[in-house]
Amino acid sequence: MTPSRPRVLLLFDIDGTLLVTGGVAREAFSCAVRDVFHIEDDLTGVEFAGRTEPLIVADILAKRGLSFRDGDEPRFWDALVHHMGRLFLPPKGRLLPGVAELLAALDVRPDHARALLTGNLSRVARIKLARFGIAERFPWGTFGEEAPDRDGLARLAVRRGEERLGVPAARTIVVGDTHRDIACARAAGAHVVAVATGSMNVDQLAAHGPDLLLSDLADPAPLLDFAARIAAGA
Repeated sequence: MTPSRPRVLLLFDIDGTLLVTGGVAREAFSCAVRDVFHIEDDLTGVEFAGRTEPLIVADILAKRGLSFRDGDEPRFWDALVHHMGRLFLPPKGRLLPGVAELLAALDVRPDHARALLTGNLSRVARIKLARFGIAERFPWGTFGEEAPDRDGLARLAVRRGEERLGVPAARTIVVGDTHRDIACARAAGAHVVAVATGSMNVDQLAAHGPDLLLSDLADPAPLLDFAARIAAGA
């Protein structure tokens, strides 16, 4: 039997959508700042949700009047990856409700492809996913180091979906938990499902007009039904 070709592509954000780190991400950034700049900073006032990690670092530098010197930037990223791996251990963080069931359901739908669309660096993303045993559930992704902002990441992810799978933007769905996920999906011509499991509640997300708004993924059926309609060209 000829394998089914994908009819729809779901692009998943990580933090606040698939899992939460329990503050480990901010702590790892703080440790990297200490290692490279020799200052203690809990990064109060630095916004993380829905942003690429390079933009988060740029914000840290601007707010603190810091700058990278020769060799500092790769050393910072190496330190971040090191501390993320060191800190993100049981019992910190958790997979969000319904995610395991959703991924299992997608496993038996070969016409529903999945990939990552995340502001995390690729190395950081793999640490987070591996922590819960789901790294291998995502065959590819688009990561924070690959574009200057989230809109650029979404456009790149959608282009890759069309090139690799033959799935156009009209049959691509971004799944995320912030207004930035909604905006980047619109920028890339994709559909968007917003879940209120991150830093924004249902009312806040509703104001940005996602195609489907869910309080969480505890019941995967609404997302799967929506994806099936998009796959069918509805």
